[in-house]
Amino acid sequence: MPEHDVDLVIAVHDPERRIERAVGSALRDTRASTRVTVVCHNTDGAAVRERLASLAADRRLRFLDLDDGIPSPSGPFNLGLESATAEYTSIMGSDDELERGAIDSWLALARRSGADLVLPSLRIAHGPRVPTPPARPLRRTRLDGVRDRLAYRSAPLGLVSRARFGAMRFPAGFAAGEDIEYVTALWYSGARIAFDRRGPAYLIHSDAPSRTSTSVRPLATDAVILDSLFASAQFRELDPRERESVVAKVYRVNVLGWVANRPLEAHWADDDRMELVAAIERCRRAAPGAERVLSRLDRQVLDLACTPGVSTRALLDAASARRSHARPAALLPRRLGDALRRESPLRFTVASALVRFGF
Repeated sequence: MPEHDVDLVIAVHDPERRIERAVGSALRDTRASTRVTVVCHNTDGAAVRERLASLAADRRLRFLDLDDGIPSPSGPFNLGLESATAEYTSIMGSDDELERGAIDSWLALARRSGADLVLPSLRIAHGPRVPTPPARPLRRTRLDGVRDRLAYRSAPLGLVSRARFGAMRFPAGFAAGEDIEYVTALWYSGARIAFDRRGPAYLIHSDAPSRTSTSVRPLATDAVILDSLFASAQFRELDPRERESVVAKVYRVNVLGWVANRPLEAHWADDDRMELVAAIERCRRAAPGAERVLSRLDRQVLDLACTPGVSTRALLDAASARRSHARPAALLPRRLGDALRRESPLRFTVASALVRFGF
C-alpha cells in the first residue's frame, strides 16, 4: 500500500517567495493523507525553512535541498518525484495557492472515475477562471487528448498516478517550457483522465517580483524545448491528428506567445528573429497541416516573421492586432473550409468561453 494518498512537490528558488501561502493552502483542511515536499533549489534552505517555521511541527511537511547550479525547475521537480511514495503525485508553483478542499476534491473524483490523471480547475487569484483546457462542454471524465484539446493544459497540475507514470521525469536543463514534453506524454497516453472543472481551484498568483515562466530571455533559451519535444519518443509515436493538435497549441501559445511577450523592439536582437523563423520551420516539419486551423491574424504574424526584410516594428504591430478577438480575421482561418475544424479559432473560442463560465 502507498504510504500516502498524495505527494505534492513544491520547488522554491528564492526565500523571498511566499512559500508559506502555497504550503499552508495544501495542508489546511485537507483530509486526504497528503505529504508536501518543499525542494529548496539553488537557494538558502535555512531561510526557506524559517519562512515555514509556523508549520515546522506538521509531520506532513518535509524539506529536500538541491544545489545543481542549473536554473531550471526540472531538477527540483524530478527530485521530488523520485522521493515520492504516494498513490498520486502532484506539483505546484511556489507563488501559487489551492482553494480549500482542492486536493480532497481531486482525489474523490479520481476514486469515483478510476482516473490516472485529474486536472484541476485553474483560476487567476482574485480574478477569472482560466479557460484551459477548452474541453468539450460538461465533460468531467474520460477526456481525450485531441477532442478535449488537452495540449493547452501545459502544466501537469492536479493528480498523476504514480503506478502508471511514476517513472516519468521532466526533461533536464530547460529554463522554461520543460513541462510541454511531460504533459504531451500524459495527455496522449490513453490513460483515464478526469477534469475537476467546477471543483476548488488551483489559484495562480502574479504578485512575485518575477516568475521564471514570464521573464524575457533570449528566444533561443525558450525555443530549444521544441527540439526536445519533436525528437521525443512520445511525440514521434503520436498519430498525425494528435501531432496537429499539439503543434496547433505550440503555435498559439508558445511561438505567438514569444512574440507577444517581447512587445518592444529592444527585446529583439538579430539572433532572436532568426530563432523565431527556425522555430516556425520546426513546427511546419513536425505537423505540416497544423497552421491551417490558425486565424488569419495568427497566420499573418507567422508569414511576416518568415519574410526577409520585414521590420521588427511591423511584426510587433501584427502581433498586437491579434488582441482584437472580435474581428472576423481573429475568428476565421484563411480557408473557410477549415472554419469548423475542432482547433479552428471559432470553435476554440466558444469552448474556451464555456470553460471560463464553468461549463
